[in-house]
Amino acid sequence: MKSTMKKTINFLLVSAALAITALTSVAIAQLSQAVPDYLSFQTEDEANNIEIFSAASPSVVYVTNTTLVRSSPFTRNVQEIPQGAGTGFVWSKEGLIVTNYHVVQGANRIMIRTQDQSSWEAEIIGVSPDKDLALLRIGAPEDTLIPLPLGNSTDLQVGRKVIAIGNPFGLDTTLTVGVVSALGREITSLTNRTIRDVIQTDASINPGNSGGPLLNSLGQLVGVNTQIISPSGANAGIGFAIPVNTVKRVIPQLMEFGREIRPILGISNLNDSISSQNNIDGVIVAEVINGLGSAEAGLIGLEQDQQGNIVLGDVIVGIENITVSNSDDLLNALEQFQPGDIVEVLTRRRNLNEMSFEVELSEPL
Repeated sequence: MKSTMKKTINFLLVSAALAITALTSVAIAQLSQAVPDYLSFQTEDEANNIEIFSAASPSVVYVTNTTLVRSSPFTRNVQEIPQGAGTGFVWSKEGLIVTNYHVVQGANRIMIRTQDQSSWEAEIIGVSPDKDLALLRIGAPEDTLIPLPLGNSTDLQVGRKVIAIGNPFGLDTTLTVGVVSALGREITSLTNRTIRDVIQTDASINPGNSGGPLLNSLGQLVGVNTQIISPSGANAGIGFAIPVNTVKRVIPQLMEFGREIRPILGISNLNDSISSQNNIDGVIVAEVINGLGSAEAGLIGLEQDQQGNIVLGDVIVGIENITVSNSDDLLNALEQFQPGDIVEVLTRRRNLNEMSFEVELSEPL
């Protein structure tokens, strides 16, 4: 009896074990069907990041530069030493590369390494220190160069996704993702000129990212990464990029002239420090140049009265609808126009009477 009961219990235990195994196998199979394979699964945002990086990274280059220094103050022997590194990107299949001016400033030799790991010595085609932009050229084959598509920085909105690709700390082709944190920021260039309409982003931008592209979610260039704010020199979530609309205006000038070209009013003006010392808001016209727009329109510069004292002429306070408080404002205003354009110039004559003149802008002398 006991033997029969024992056999029955063993049979039931084995049957239960088999049933549990079968149920477990079914559960695992169902779970496998419910959870997709990781390699075949992507969120929409992940897919977008991967697509942009795949398309844009071949356009991003690594920029290094060297400078010459004397090995000793008592010898004429010089050595070529590394000076800095940054990022750039392909502008055209003709070998044109865009980067920041501060990345190549003072360089004796500039080397570009492309994504196929080939290295090319670059020549400087033109620079704009005021906008922290430089245009280089390399001799790489056209079929290896992939220019970035250009976007429109005026279409950006705070909160829209942006992607930075660069070489932070010399680490090649690094992607960081963030958003547009603010628009219309102002930063100061190496020449103490104001760069306006700058994009602020929290996408990580570290040393070495300078000159690299800032892209929108379509993979279009919307800015050139240029500066960070950080007490330690590393990313602190506040980075700045020169807007692509500024880049699109400046680069053709660097291609043609080697420098940024802006029209002129045909005046010379006093230093802003003199205006500040005399509590004058605006740009003091020191002299008008005969034959150019301001002279033809009737502006006047400094004059001497009968007692030999120097007296004010016109103080420029506006160009069209743009307020002018200093020389930086004046230059930024003129950059919006072309030689031959006729603009309204607002002044205060003798710093008292408001006057308006129609001035034809001239080519720079």
